[in-house]
Amino acid sequence: MKVLKIGATWCVGCKIMGPRWKEIEKENPWLETEYYDFDENKELVDKLHITAMPTFVFLNKKGEEIDRLTGEIEKDKLIETINKYRDE
Repeated sequence: MKVLKIGATWCVGCKIMGPRWKEIEKENPWLETEYYDFDENKELVDKLHITAMPTFVFLNKKGEEIDRLTGEIEKDKLIETINKYRDE
């Protein structure tokens, strides 16, 4: 599974989620994450219809979106979503 994380340096929620996500990555080294800055990747933001930040887009092995979470998300909810799609 791959997770696209879209945020911005000026985004308060992104600053809150940053350390939380780093902790999750450390605990799940198999998880592949790509980071995109909202302001520097307008084409991707438009393509994915990103309207809030941070946004976590979960992709299956084929690169298709299977889920999405937005905003300040509790670690338990993130882990639940990751585990739900781990083998996809």
